[in-house]
Order: sequence, then C-alpha cells, then structure tokens
Amino acid sequence: MIAATDFIPSKYSQTIESGNFQWSAPSNIALVKYWGKKDHQIPANPSVSFTLNACKTITKLAFAKKINTGNFSFDLLFEGKPKEDFKPKIQKFLERIESYIPFLKDYHFTIDTENTFPHSSGIASSASGMAALAMNLMSLEKALNPEMTEEYFYQKASLLARLGSGSACRSVKGSVVVWGNQANIKGSSDLFGVEYPYAIHDNFKDFQDTILLVDKGEKQVSSTVGHDLMHNHPFAERRFAQAHENLDLLIPIFENGNLTEFIKIVESEALTLHAMMMTSMPYFILMKPNTLQIINAIWKFRNETAIPVCFTLDAGANVHVLYPKNVKEKVLQFIKDELVGYCQNGQYLCDQIGTGAVQY
Repeated sequence: MIAATDFIPSKYSQTIESGNFQWSAPSNIALVKYWGKKDHQIPANPSVSFTLNACKTITKLAFAKKINTGNFSFDLLFEGKPKEDFKPKIQKFLERIESYIPFLKDYHFTIDTENTFPHSSGIASSASGMAALAMNLMSLEKALNPEMTEEYFYQKASLLARLGSGSACRSVKGSVVVWGNQANIKGSSDLFGVEYPYAIHDNFKDFQDTILLVDKGEKQVSSTVGHDLMHNHPFAERRFAQAHENLDLLIPIFENGNLTEFIKIVESEALTLHAMMMTSMPYFILMKPNTLQIINAIWKFRNETAIPVCFTLDAGANVHVLYPKNVKEKVLQFIKDELVGYCQNGQYLCDQIGTGAVQY
C-alpha cells in the first residue's frame, strides 16, 4: 500500500538555476461522482471519469533560483495578463504541497496559463488548471532528480493535483481514470488517480461529450461548500456505499460494452449528485429549468430512436451529452434541432475522450 509519505523526497542529485516547462491538462467528466471529502482532500467515496480532449488548460511555468526568504514568490498570468484574484488559490496550493516539493521557496515562478474553452463558460477549470500546474512542478522535480521513474512521476503529479482540486487528480493520465480506494480495482488509491486497469470495450473508445452551456454564471454554492455539507448529511453513508456499488457494476459494463446498463448508472449518478445537494442542510439547487428541459428531451429522443445517448451533470447547470462515436451525426443533429435553444446564447462545446496531460 502506497503512503503519502512515500512522495516526500530525501534530497536531489542535481541543481538547476532557471528554465521553463509547458504542459496542457484536460478537463474530465465523472461517471461515478465524487461528492464529499475527508481531511487533506481524501475522497469520501471512489469515482471514475472520462478524460476529455479539447477542453484543457495550457500552462507555462518559468522558474529562476532566488534566495530562500521563507516565502513563496510567484507571478500569475491568465491569457498573458496579471490575474491577482486567483493568486490566493495558488498560494494555498503551494502551502499544501510544500512538504512534497521542498524546493518551492528556492525559486521565483511565473505561471502563465490559458484555457482552450471560454473562461466564463461555467466549465470547471480548476481540475485542468491544477493538473497542468502539477505536471510542470513535477517536470522541475524530475530535472532535479532524473532517476525518478515514470510511474512515480505520474502518481506524484496526480497527488499534487489532488491537493489543488480533488478532481484534478483524474486529469493527469489515462482515458478512463479511477480515484479512490476500490477493493475490486487493482492499484486504486485515495491519494491519486490511476488509469482504469481492465478491459474497455470498443463502444467506449472515442466516446463523445457535447457540453451544453445552460448557465455560465457563478454558482450560488461552490463545490467546496457542497462537499462540506456531506459531513452531517442524512443520506451520506448510503450514498458513499452506492458509489462503490456503481463502480463495481461498471467493471463488466466497460468490458462487454452494454450501453443500456451504462446509461442507467451514469444518469442515476448525475441525478443522485444533485439529490444530495437538494437534501443537505442548507439545501440548494444548481440545476436550472433548462437543465430539466434538456434531460426530458434526451429521454424522449432516446425512447423514440433507441439511439444510446445519455446525459451527466457536474456540480452545476450545464449538461454533458454522452454518446458513442458511431451515432455522432444523428445526435449532433438532434442537439442542433432541439437542445441548442436551451443553451445560453446557443453555446455548446464538442469534445471526446482524450488521454491526459501533454508536455510541449
């Protein structure tokens, strides 16, 4: 069993004065949802996600050695312009990871980051953003310690990303990623995401995700607050058990390609996530009327055509429409004909399964 302390380095064999790295990391969409956490960003239940491809954050990290004054030193640029309001989040991230990356106060960092999706789209950029930053920091650590194995590199990158934003640990490596201890999934861990280790049917290769932008405003309740509300939630324990059950059910489904059973689990998980929000104290609703219109339209279309298209939701109002590549034309036509009217300014993004972070 790997422990967090295994990722605390003893000493480095190399020194490096200055340089830069650049990585992109994608967004991901959970099929079995993570909702509720313990201390140190440890999940209350396991989750599994599809890694996306087009929706990603590209981050360049420049670094220069400085005298260690006991403080972190960094500039943050978003799309080339200084972004002061995001600095506290980075500061908190650096504080959380300092025990694992002891050289952080020896350098001045310039973090230059941009997203490939519209900034105000309501698509969570914390997962892709924190994963991209973690990859860059690991590249620097690898330069200081070239003996590092690839497995250690990716596990630790995922661990660091998790300390920035829980679901970010699923944006590092692999097309289907499991995060959280699950007895029947070899190598799974609460500390980092792992590539799903078993057979995946061709039905799920190149799976499509069209993201319908229903509401691009700020959420009334942040995910951080939502997770905390699971602590005394009346249905929490049953929900955590259900996540384990659903993850086990997906193992044969991933292997045999049964889309009917896949759809049942994915849609049930999405609605359960929002049911947890509606039954917490205080209670809240992140879905919008148009979210429900879209869900009902998808159900009607699926009933009438038998095309295996389904929806999932994140902690927000936007709808992810999931479907196999071989029905792409028909589903996109349906989206244009019947769903675009429910999107803010008619906006939606087409994406599909990707493979994780990429170095430039």
